[in-house]
Amino acid sequence: MLNKSKNTKNKTAYLILDGTTYELPVIIGSENEHAIDISKLRRETGYITFDPGYGNTGSCTSAITFVDGENGILRYRGYPIEELAAHGTFIETAYMLIFGNLPTNDQRREFHYLLCDQELLHEDLRNHFEGVPSNGHPMAILSAVINSLGCYHPDLLQIETEDEFLRAAAKIISKVRTIAAWSYRKSKGLPFMYPDPKLSYCRNFLHMMHSIPNRRYEPTDAQVKALSLFFLLHADHEQNCSCSTVRMVQSTDANLFASVSAGICALWGRLHGGANAAVIKMLEEIRDGEATINDYLERVKRKEIRLMGFGHRIYKNFDPRAEALCKATHDMLESTGHDDPLLDIAMELAEAARDDDYFTKRKLYPNVDFYSGIILRALNIPVDMFPVMFAIGRMPGWIAHWNETNTDGITRIHRPRQVYTGETSRPYVPLDLRK
Repeated sequence: MLNKSKNTKNKTAYLILDGTTYELPVIIGSENEHAIDISKLRRETGYITFDPGYGNTGSCTSAITFVDGENGILRYRGYPIEELAAHGTFIETAYMLIFGNLPTNDQRREFHYLLCDQELLHEDLRNHFEGVPSNGHPMAILSAVINSLGCYHPDLLQIETEDEFLRAAAKIISKVRTIAAWSYRKSKGLPFMYPDPKLSYCRNFLHMMHSIPNRRYEPTDAQVKALSLFFLLHADHEQNCSCSTVRMVQSTDANLFASVSAGICALWGRLHGGANAAVIKMLEEIRDGEATINDYLERVKRKEIRLMGFGHRIYKNFDPRAEALCKATHDMLESTGHDDPLLDIAMELAEAARDDDYFTKRKLYPNVDFYSGIILRALNIPVDMFPVMFAIGRMPGWIAHWNETNTDGITRIHRPRQVYTGETSRPYVPLDLRK
């Protein structure tokens, strides 16, 4: 496949420092994105760039996901997210993200077989769950157990072949469901439910979450479809904090299990993986009469509070994932006859914001988090499990980025620079002379 990310098309940027002009190459991506290559800046000038949060810094080239926030575009490996949401499944999307193309029938069957084959955990891993207090956060358990998988599969700590990578990817994507469901069961004092190889990926997860030994949980097709869509829409999102964490940890030559575990820890932060839980909290406050919708919006305009689930750091227009998830939410609730008053409040809130120039001028539209929490509530997923669900969906993207970094042949160990602002050189003062 032609890689056009290195095509500079003879463009050059010029930087003038202290009367000296320096030439900086321009890199043009396959979607006509432009970047100034400053990889030799410090060596040639003694200067570094200053960019808190890396909002203007490209840390890599990547062929996995393209996001155009100005125009509301998201594509996985070139496939528009709208088409994947309408026609695809989470598992074939996961395969495509990791291996580059949508699977053939044979590849899909092989991947499905691997996922079924790898869904069980080593029985000794049960001890990890037994050693965690019942109120332990499921994200802590998920990160710890994923990291521990490397101890049980030492043959995959150094991946050198495509077959080894395929097996490692299948292990993580399959076992993460079991780990997540068992962390929930542990918190509720419920017996662990083993995976059933006859069930599909998402139906199997819901079985492990909600079945009990004498009563099997039977989700509707719409619930299973909504969960698959939730995972699909969260499968990757370019160089966000958790993805960048996975790539940074891999740059040390860390194994796949450790790198993904670090990504889970990054996702745990309430500013990253906790946004949909914050939406639910906001809707509950309105439901419980703590504020009317109009009062809430007025407080937002006075900058007293934030409107959770609206706007996005990347998307300056609409979030292309939100519309698909909104429709799935309605379809799922209709299929189960479940009447969630929070959905009615959410719809009324979204309409009120759309009718208010304050929000439309600032392009504050509902994002994927605005609807995802309602879907998870309807699936009986507790709020502290929301970031875990995000992590299950994001696993294929993390694995794809780990492999891209592991095989590109150009990645160096990540080592950001800093601008030091502390004390300058000063002498050591003996203890008896300090005041």
